[in-house]
This record gives sequence, structure tokens and C-alpha cells, in this order.
Amino acid sequence: MATEPDARRLAAAAARGFVLDRRDAVPALIGRHEDFLIVAGLAGTARELAALTDDGAHVFGLAGAMGGACPMGLGLALARPDRRVLVVTGDGDLLMSLGALATIAVLDPPNLAIVCVDNGHYGETGYQESHTARGVDLERIAQGAGIKRTRTVATAADVAAAAPLLREGNGAAFVLLRVRPTDPPSGRLELDAPRARDRFRRTAGG
Repeated sequence: MATEPDARRLAAAAARGFVLDRRDAVPALIGRHEDFLIVAGLAGTARELAALTDDGAHVFGLAGAMGGACPMGLGLALARPDRRVLVVTGDGDLLMSLGALATIAVLDPPNLAIVCVDNGHYGETGYQESHTARGVDLERIAQGAGIKRTRTVATAADVAAAAPLLREGNGAAFVLLRVRPTDPPSGRLELDAPRARDRFRRTAGG
């Protein structure tokens, strides 16, 4: 049962358009996760992707590297142009590395897609509001950086229209997925850094 602060947080988020349940929306948007090499941003999205993929070897989940997901995904996409690369990260992580969007736009790798799971909060540290709860629009920032293929997903009807962006087109893609500020599903995440690196490197073929 939600506590009174939880209920207030959810009501305030819903009034700002954060209404989707991430437990449903993230899998629906990604679809067949085996189609990608995946870099997952630290904290919630790393655990979420571990749960979704049963700690799949094609997922590199970050821990203690806030802001690193998009730059790492860009490097991977450039190194493996024959594979589709998906970055799944949160609004807090992306806010730490907004400059990476400009570099991604300039290099425009056709095999790179970014999903930002935006709940308007820093979930790992107590659900303090992030900038996106106060009007910062990360899709518009991605567009301003020069990424041409973007979309915001705020309702269940938006998911099907946005999903093809992750797999199609000739250029980098950015999808902003607005979700309720609730805890993600939590899977087992490999936290032994050398082991995680070596396992992912074998899967990625590098």
C-alpha cells in the first residue's frame, strides 16, 4: 500500500503527464530484447534490464557511473556498425551527460537508439524531483542537439508508434518514455566489473 508521501508524489506526477507503468511500458517498447546490444544506465534501468533479460549477456548494466550510458552506447555503435545498439537510461543519468546528445547527433550512427525512461525523479536517492518534473523536456533537447528521429511516449497508444524507431531508419533515434515514479522491477545485476566487461565483450564480439 502506498504511503501518504508516495500517493502525493504519484498524484503530482500524474498531473504532469507521468502516468505509464514502467513494468509494462519498457518491455512493450523494446520488444524482442535479443535484437540489441544494450547499455543500461545505472540504478533503476540497469536493474530493470537485468530483470527483463534474466541478466542477459547482451546487456551491460552500469553501476556508479552516472552519465556514462549514452557515451558508452555511442562508442559501441561506432565499433559495431553491424549490430543494433540500444541505450536504456533514466532522466537523472541523461541529465548528467546532455553534451553526449550533441556528439551523437553529429556522428549520427544509424544503428544507435536511446530510450530515456523519464519518471521525473531521482529514484535511487529518495525520489527527489529531477529537472524533468519541473518542465525540462529531454526530447526537445535531443531535437535541439540535432537528433532527427525523436518521439515522446506518454500514453499506451504511443508505444506502438515509437517502437519501430528503435529498429528502423538511417540515423540515431531518441525516445522519451514518461512513466510513473515507482520502483522498477529489480533483477540480479552483475556487479563484478571485470566479469561483466569480459562477458559483454564476448557477446559483443569485441
